[in-house]
Amino acid sequence: MRTARIAELGKAPEPLEEEGGAGEIEVLAVAFNPLDLAVAAGRFYGGHPPLPYIPGCEAVVRLDGGRVYLFGEGRGTAHDGFLAERVEFPAHLAVPVPEGVDDGVAAAAGVAGIAGWLPLAEVAPVRPEDSVLILGATGTVGAIAVQVARALGAERVVAAGRDPDRLERARELGADETVALEGRNLAETLRAAAGGDGPTLVVDALWGEPVRAAVEAAAPGARIVHVGQSAGPETTLPSAAVRGKRLSILGHSNFVLSPDERRQAYLDVLEQIAAGRIRIDVETFSLDDVGAAWEAQASGRKAVVLF
Repeated sequence: MRTARIAELGKAPEPLEEEGGAGEIEVLAVAFNPLDLAVAAGRFYGGHPPLPYIPGCEAVVRLDGGRVYLFGEGRGTAHDGFLAERVEFPAHLAVPVPEGVDDGVAAAAGVAGIAGWLPLAEVAPVRPEDSVLILGATGTVGAIAVQVARALGAERVVAAGRDPDRLERARELGADETVALEGRNLAETLRAAAGGDGPTLVVDALWGEPVRAAVEAAAPGARIVHVGQSAGPETTLPSAAVRGKRLSILGHSNFVLSPDERRQAYLDVLEQIAAGRIRIDVETFSLDDVGAAWEAQASGRKAVVLF
């Protein structure tokens, strides 16, 4: 069986041929995520599987003649993941993948797709009058959130990030305005880009200093949904802004979803993709090029290994 393993924390996976241990389920595509890199670096709060281990927390596979999406059971975080030609997995947790979505996109639509969809569809549903600010719009989750905000009818969508090329891509995906996360007057810049009294809904994939600026820029009664900490695990928020503007700060994590909730969210994301309302930019690699895939993911691109 062809697979790839991480032999040492901080190292990329390396492809290899193993005898025995192959499961009955044929793997078609494995999407990498920041979670995979955090586990492999020893930075994930939940630890890591015993070394050496197979990474990959989500995959699209062939099962009973159809394609299904797999995630959960600690795969890639506590136990061997999906980066192998064949695996075993409880069939009742598999989610069907409809026709019309290719393997790579279907694999990438899980972790990132759900994290970009639920904050705006369920945690703090978009209202027609909303001016939505996406912090971290240059990442995959943020790029998806930009499109979700547009698809759900937001009045204005602002994409904020640090990569100029990806900010331009966010504009192509539906952002009305883009903001580079730099400069001394970031809160004022965010408020001006959002228009009116500032953003009324914020999706934050960064935390750190950017969310502090967003709190200061936010309109009275704004909702802030926190989904990631790419800019840092801690920040200091001004009490006067939170209380005086009666802000709601809400958290979202895919890990707290039940299997049924995750299943429905994934299917909702695929429905949006099939309808052309969400596009996910992916780069595909072979298993032999898994090191390049790992490097691409580490640089912020969405990497998928195809079998």
